[in-house]
Amino acid sequence: MAKVNKYNELNLEELTKELHEKKSALFNMRFQKALQQLDHPTVIRKTRRDIARINTRITFLNKQGKNDE
Repeated sequence: MAKVNKYNELNLEELTKELHEKKSALFNMRFQKALQQLDHPTVIRKTRRDIARINTRITFLNKQGKNDE
């Protein structure tokens, strides 16, 4: 059974907004980790993977848009 990627249903504008939110969250998590305030360090890895998924989807949509023209 494959995992469902929630980013497949979003458009380019929503993906860009989500990417910005994830990057700022990752920035804050790195500070929390440095100050020993982060309870679960695995959330950093999950956030980085989410950012990669979003970037992959944005690239796919951009290439698809260029092929339509």
